Amino acid sequence: MGRVRRTQRAAALVALLGTLVLLLLGGATPASAHSAVRDTDPREGSVLKTAPREVTMTFTESVGITDDSLRVLSPENRRVNAGDTEHVSGSSDKVRVRLRDDLPDGTFTVAWRVVSADSHPISGAFTFSIGEPSATTATISAEPAVNPASGALYDIARYAAYAAVALLIGVAVFVLACRPPSTQPLRGLVRAGWWALLGTTVVLVFLRGPYERGTGPSTLLDPALIENTLTSRPGWALLARLLLLAGVAVFLVRTEAALRRSGAEGPGSGPGPGQGQGTAPTPVVLAVGGFLAVALAGTWAVAEHASAGIQVPLAMTSTMLHLLAMAVWLGGLGALLTALHRSEVPLPAASVHRFSRLAFTSVTVLVLTGVYQSWRGLGSLEAVFGTSYGRILVAKVCAVVLLLAAAAFSRRWTARLTEVARPSKARVPEMAVSVSVSGPGSASGPASDSTSGPEADAPSPSSSSPSSPSSSSLPSSSPASGAEGGGAGHRALRRSVLAEVVVGVAVLVITTVLTGTQPGRAELETAAAAESTANAAGGGPTASTTLIPFDVGTPGGHGKVQIVLEPGRVGENTVEAVVIGPDGGIATVPEIKLSFTLKAQKIGPIDARLTDQGGYWGTRSLNLPLAGTWTMKVTIRTSDIDQVSETRRVKIAP
Repeated sequence: MGRVRRTQRAAALVALLGTLVLLLLGGATPASAHSAVRDTDPREGSVLKTAPREVTMTFTESVGITDDSLRVLSPENRRVNAGDTEHVSGSSDKVRVRLRDDLPDGTFTVAWRVVSADSHPISGAFTFSIGEPSATTATISAEPAVNPASGALYDIARYAAYAAVALLIGVAVFVLACRPPSTQPLRGLVRAGWWALLGTTVVLVFLRGPYERGTGPSTLLDPALIENTLTSRPGWALLARLLLLAGVAVFLVRTEAALRRSGAEGPGSGPGPGQGQGTAPTPVVLAVGGFLAVALAGTWAVAEHASAGIQVPLAMTSTMLHLLAMAVWLGGLGALLTALHRSEVPLPAASVHRFSRLAFTSVTVLVLTGVYQSWRGLGSLEAVFGTSYGRILVAKVCAVVLLLAAAAFSRRWTARLTEVARPSKARVPEMAVSVSVSGPGSASGPASDSTSGPEADAPSPSSSSPSSPSSSSLPSSSPASGAEGGGAGHRALRRSVLAEVVVGVAVLVITTVLTGTQPGRAELETAAAAESTANAAGGGPTASTTLIPFDVGTPGGHGKVQIVLEPGRVGENTVEAVVIGPDGGIATVPEIKLSFTLKAQKIGPIDARLTDQGGYWGTRSLNLPLAGTWTMKVTIRTSDIDQVSETRRVKIAP
C-alpha cells in the first residue's frame, strides 16, 4: 500500500513538472535582452574621413565580456582587431577593441556579443564606413543571441529549479511551522524537491556555457565553456547553491531524526492525531534552517534583475524575501494538499489554521516586495502597457488576483474547520457532569477517567463538529455529526487548495518568463537615449537602423533586411538596405522597394528609388520634408513572382 502511494506521489510530481514544461514550450518566447546598446563610437552607419583607432560600445548597464566580444571585419570579411576586447578603464558598461593602423576605405562590420549584468547574453552587429560605403562580404549572423535548443533546455532547467526550491523550502517550513500529526506523506515531497534542485543546478552549470556563447547542446561538455562558466558570477552562484544543498541534506537528515526521537511521528505516538500539537522546532533548528533558506534565495538574487540597475542592495534583499515568500506559500500549498489527500491521519484544524496565518504573512511580503520590484522594473506608468515587461507584469498581477481569490476560499474553509473544533472544549465538561449525575459509581468509573487530564482540554476527532441541541444529551450522536462536518470541510478545503496550486503554477511560469524580459525602465531609457542622440544639435551625423524579418513562403525565401537611414532628420537622407539570408550572410535579391508615408500630415508615399549598389541597395537623395513618425514600407522581391512587403515606423528628427 505504501509503495502504491509513493508511486502516486511520484506520478503527481512528474505531472506537475510536465505542466511546467508544456507551459514553457507552449507560451514562452526567447528571453529579451536586459542590457541594450546606448551608444557606439563610430556610430552606426556613419561615414568617417579617417580610420578610427578603436571601436567603443556603451551599454545601459555593466556587461561581461570575453576576448572576442567585439569582432571588427573588413569589407573582405577579414578580422582587423589589433588586440582583445577590454573594458574602458573605470567603466564596466563600456567596452572597446583597438584596430590596426592600415585600414582601407570601405564598409566595416562590427559583430558583438556580451553578457548583461543579470546574466543574459545579448548580441548584434552594426556597420560604419571609411571614405565611402562599399560592398562587403562580411557575414552578419541573423540568428538570436541564444541558440534555440540551448535556450529551451536552459529555460526548462530554470523553471524546474524555481519549482524545486518552492517545494523544498515550502514543505520544510510547513512541517516545522504547522506541525502536522504525521510527516510521513511529506517526506517524499522534501526529497523530491532536494533532488530536483540538485539535478537542475548541475544541468544549469553545463548549459550555462552554450547558453552564453550561443552554441548548441553539442558543446555541453566543452571544457573551455565549463571553465568560463565556473569563473563567472552566474557560475559562482550555481556552485554556491550546490554547496548549500549539501548543508541542506545534513540539516534535513538531522531534523528528521530529531522528529522521530521526539515522538512526533505517526498517529500512535506523541499528541493525539486530532490535536496537531507536534513538537515545536528548537531555536537552533529555526536559525540553521532560516540561514540555509536565505542563502539559497541569495543564489538567485546575485544573478537576476536585482544584481543590476538602481538600488542593488535593497533590490537583492527584496528579491530574496519575494522568493522565500513565494516558496513558503506555493510549496506549503503543495504540502497542505498532500497532507489532506494522502495522510492516514486526518489533518487537524489547528495545523490548517497555522498554515492559513503563515500564508497570509507570505502574501503580505509578496505584495510589498512585488510593488517595489514593479516600480524598480517599470519606473513610469508609460512602461506598464508600452513595454513587454509591463504587459507580462500585468498578466502576473491578474494571475495573482485569481490566486488570492482561491486563497480566500481556502481561508474561509479553514475558519470553518477551526470553528468546528472549538465547541468540543465547552462540551466535554457538560458530558462529564451528566455522567456523574447519573449515578454515584459512575464518577469513579472508566468514563470519568477518560475525561481527566490534559486530553480533556483538547478537541478529539469525534468532537470536530458541534451537535444539535436535540442531541446534546446524547453523546453517541456527536461522532457521526463531527465526522460528517469535518469530512465535508476537508473536501471543500482540498478543492480550494487544488485550485490555488494550479493557479500558483501559472504564476510561477509567468514569474520565470518575467525574469527573462528586459525591464521596462531599461527599455524606455534605451529608447530615450537613442532619441536624444538623434535630436542632438550639432552632434554630427547619426543614423536610424531598422532590422526587419521577412518570409515570402518559399524554400530559402526568408531572412532579414537591415535598413540604415542617415542622418534620420528632416531633409536629404542616405539609405542603405542590406539583405541577410537564412545562413546569416549577405544575400542578393532582384529588387528592393522602399517608401515613406506620414499619415498625420497626409504626405506620401514617397518612393526612396533604391538602386543596386553591389552588395546592398541604396540611395543618397531621399528627401523627407517634415519631422514625425513615418511609416516605412519595404518590399523584397526574391524572384520574378515571389515578393513580400513589411512596414515599420521610424522617427524623423527636426
